Amino acid sequence: MLIKRITITFLACIVTYAAIGQAVPKTANGTIKRHAMFSSKNVDARNIDVWLPASYDGKKNFPVLYMHDGQMLFDSTTTWNKQEWGVDETLHALAQLGFKEIIVVGVWNSGSNRHIDYFPQKAFELLSEKTRDSLYKAERNKGNPVFHGKVQSDKYLQFLVKELKPFIDSTYKTLSDVPNTFIAGASMGGLISMYAYCEYPNVFGGAACLSTHWPGIFQMENNPIPNAFINYLEKFLPKPSNRKIYFDYGNATLDALYPPLQQQVDQLLSKKGYTGKQWLTLAFPGEDHSEKAWNKRLHIPIQFLLQ
Repeated sequence: MLIKRITITFLACIVTYAAIGQAVPKTANGTIKRHAMFSSKNVDARNIDVWLPASYDGKKNFPVLYMHDGQMLFDSTTTWNKQEWGVDETLHALAQLGFKEIIVVGVWNSGSNRHIDYFPQKAFELLSEKTRDSLYKAERNKGNPVFHGKVQSDKYLQFLVKELKPFIDSTYKTLSDVPNTFIAGASMGGLISMYAYCEYPNVFGGAACLSTHWPGIFQMENNPIPNAFINYLEKFLPKPSNRKIYFDYGNATLDALYPPLQQQVDQLLSKKGYTGKQWLTLAFPGEDHSEKAWNKRLHIPIQFLLQ
């Protein structure tokens, strides 16, 4: 059954780069170092919030997790919807259980360009020019376009890999190799995490993709995008080897679109030889599309990546 156009008011999160989120987050555990308006030759400048565990002393080296939508990760008092991922609390609790401590690099989205930064470019380019042109006219709601410009996620990944990561590795005590470098996000952030995992297997050893937005836009009727993602994964999904990828989804609000699409992705992963050691997909019935929901289950993908 095709699910028709959905308008979700809380998707205002794409504009979270407004002044409401400018304060440096306060954390319950660890500390945050802000690199304000980090410049790039590839994409818009944006804040980078680096969370350091309490044990960070500049001597020991730590794995690194890069996370998208960085303004939503740590402090609900600075976010547009008063919700947060609770990253610092989650990682502190896992450390108390004996899991590795890690550094988290919170990469802010740039507001209106979030969609064109996060939409997997090579998948988009598998579509016909006519289809691409029609998608550029898609609206989130009346008068509010989905795409504020041309898809540029290849440039966004170049920013992460060629500009930001070298800076992080030279500024902080990191374990910079593939098995200790991870990437994570939700919704469109889940898509770009999947894309980074596929495009840069020599950089990212694991990805966590929560509530991955397989529709790409905000309607399902006559939507060619999910098939384009499947075709992309068919061509570019790395061999499993020692890497890890995690997916999940709820079934409320926007997440109601995801179960049948994720099942198609799961079938492909199985076909490509991924097993429980390299891949995990979980369903969370009743959970919606929000930071509150992702907060409740963040410990699961983190444990999976760090095991």
